[in-house]
Amino acid sequence: MSRIRPSHPLAVAAVVLTIGVLSTVSLWDREVGPTWWLDVAVAAVSLVAALAQLRWPVHGALVATVLAALSPAATPAATTGALQVAQRRRFPVAAAVTAAGMAAHLVQGLWRPNSGISFGWWLLLICAAYGALLGWGALARSRRALLISLRERAARAEAEQGRRVAEARMAERHRLAREMHDVLAHRLSLVATHAGALEYRPDASPDRIAKAAGVVRTGVHQALEELRQVIVLLREQGDESDDLEPHPDLADLPGLVAEAREAGQPVRLREGITGTASLPPAVSRTAYRVVQEGLTNARKHAPGEPVEVLLEGAPGTPLLIDVRNRLPPPGTAPIVPGSGLGLVGLTERVRLAGGRLDHQGSGEEFVLRARLPWPP
Repeated sequence: MSRIRPSHPLAVAAVVLTIGVLSTVSLWDREVGPTWWLDVAVAAVSLVAALAQLRWPVHGALVATVLAALSPAATPAATTGALQVAQRRRFPVAAAVTAAGMAAHLVQGLWRPNSGISFGWWLLLICAAYGALLGWGALARSRRALLISLRERAARAEAEQGRRVAEARMAERHRLAREMHDVLAHRLSLVATHAGALEYRPDASPDRIAKAAGVVRTGVHQALEELRQVIVLLREQGDESDDLEPHPDLADLPGLVAEAREAGQPVRLREGITGTASLPPAVSRTAYRVVQEGLTNARKHAPGEPVEVLLEGAPGTPLLIDVRNRLPPPGTAPIVPGSGLGLVGLTERVRLAGGRLDHQGSGEEFVLRARLPWPP
């Protein structure tokens, strides 16, 4: 930061007017002599130089310094110029202007010595005054530069905080979108399955039709309620987003399998895991979502085909989740159109939990396999 504008232009203008007054008084105190007209001209030009220091501090100070070598009437303008340069320019420039001022007053003392003080004391007084002006101006410039730096740093910190808040809100929106994709896809696939049973089995007994209709009604109501919660949370965007309920985990897996079986989906569950109490909650919820996504995909793309769900693991070894189903015959359309983003979001969820997700159709089967960390 090489240049700093004066922070108090009115105060500087007052100093300039004071310089003019002092120059005029110095002229009135002197007797009319051979150099009187020179002093008058120097006083007038030094006042202009002092005014020029408001915009061009270095040039104005140098002009006043040159005039100070000719007449004491320019001394106020020269010293004020040195202070202005020290406050608004870098130290080497200010030191050079200060040295020029000392040299100019040295010439003034040799050419027009002051009868009230010896030359040695005059030189000492000039050096002390210019040194004080240089130090005072440099200190003021450093303080002003520090304040400007602190303001800029505070502005950057505020902007960075705003960016972090915006990123946190966006991440929360993405998390809610993934959460509701899992929940609503599961609910709506169940509703579609039962609605399809009502459409293609008109000869079913009244009790089965009533049961299927009840499941459809309950599923739609649950989906609407969960959707309403998400809409409210997205509007508020507050810290209450963690209140979204429920947050199912592996303890709710039997209920998930029971819902699928009630919808007519053959599911075989094999659990070879022990010590689930030590499983981190985030990993447990992610494992539940993997099984839920696998059942939902099988229900949408391969309706009626059996699904095998395998869970293996123990503390200290990875938790393995394997969901596989037979592929539907070629040309079979899914009962519920898919967005294609379910597995993408699930892959990101598993990655954030520190695991890995693989999915592929091999031979006659579609396999969804996830490995999640399980601390000892």
